[in-house]
Amino acid sequence: MVRLIRQQGLPTPPRALRGFAEINRFWDRQRECYAAKILPGEYYVTTNDEIIVTVLGSCVSACIRDPIMRIGGMNHFMLPASKQEYKVLRATSDNEATRYGNFAMEKLINDILKNGGRREHLEIKLFGGGKVIKHMTEADIGNRNIAFVQDYLQTEGFKVVAEDLGDIYPRKVVYYPMTGRVQVKKLRSMHNDTILQRESGYQKQLEQQPVAGDIELFD
Repeated sequence: MVRLIRQQGLPTPPRALRGFAEINRFWDRQRECYAAKILPGEYYVTTNDEIIVTVLGSCVSACIRDPIMRIGGMNHFMLPASKQEYKVLRATSDNEATRYGNFAMEKLINDILKNGGRREHLEIKLFGGGKVIKHMTEADIGNRNIAFVQDYLQTEGFKVVAEDLGDIYPRKVVYYPMTGRVQVKKLRSMHNDTILQRESGYQKQLEQQPVAGDIELFD
């Protein structure tokens, strides 16, 4: 069932690409367009004139688009950290934890490519990785996520055109895939612990459930 809030008198929502009908979409009254809201572990790709929004703590989002073919998307992910990894951070690219980041990046990029995007056209912007989860400060999972995504993109030969990473604040990110515009608001005061609860729950889920198979980028 499509998770889409319909309100009387609003424009007909754009049709979601195959595989993304379950992503929560709503009418953004401030920007007068439809918006897809992604949570930790989710990603969204579109060819429509709509926006993608998320709120990041320690997690990282990559905003990726093909400006020529007019398709783009955003993901929201973090690397899992076991108790052992809290004590000693491993920076090698072949450890179990990095497979989750690889999966998140490759799923987003591959869905852009299979829906008409071209690898050589991709424009990439990065956000998040704040040091906001207190019980993860020893491992500094935010910096670990940043190091992973930067290394991943460099290894794959992609250039990052803009980024807003690190610091101690959560961020609200609003991405316009058709134009490449990104609005970032740092949440300097938090009135509830929703972000922390979401990311802590996501972290536990990652550690309990293995990645379902491996995928590779294709041209």
